Amino acid sequence: MGGTMSSITINGDTSGSVILNAPAIAGSTTLTLPTTTGTLVTSNAMPTGSVLQVVQTVKTDTFSTAVQSYTDVTGLSASITPSKTSSKILVLLNVYCSISAAAVAGYVTVLRGSTNLITSNGSRTPTTISLEGSTGAGMQYTGVQASMSYLDSPSTTSSTTYKVQAMTNTGAGLIYINRNANDSNTYQYATSQSTLTLLEIAA
Repeated sequence: MGGTMSSITINGDTSGSVILNAPAIAGSTTLTLPTTTGTLVTSNAMPTGSVLQVVQTVKTDTFSTAVQSYTDVTGLSASITPSKTSSKILVLLNVYCSISAAAVAGYVTVLRGSTNLITSNGSRTPTTISLEGSTGAGMQYTGVQASMSYLDSPSTTSSTTYKVQAMTNTGAGLIYINRNANDSNTYQYATSQSTLTLLEIAA
């Protein structure tokens, strides 16, 4: 349809109408309709389950601790500001870790602020990743690339920080991040990196 009109009215088959108004801008704007059947989205609201934003932290250096209570893993935290209070945050952790001796146990977890995402059960240690050694067959020379996922509901639009913590069950041993207990610079020993990824999911 040609002409210099500022709006177009499309009448419905039985009743009602749709009015298309031209924007008040200089120049011309082209709106291309799809060639397939579908429904036009009339707002900027994303469908439930859509990924609204992604934040990632990559840790490439090493870390170790012999503390028997959860300690921040330096360089492995990420902050995200949800766009809506109803949004969910999908937390994805991928971490390479090992322990120093066969009799040592190591634990890794993720917190939102100061809140552990894993609920404690009695006096047991809440953990997302657990390394349990055994005499003669410990994890100290192999290490593991371990992963976890958790769909969190922070219910806020304020900046929210998620962080990784680690601990051991004995002060006589260590848990290592991104390295093995034997960290010799030869092809026989592995090194890796760890990532913490946050995805805001529309709900």
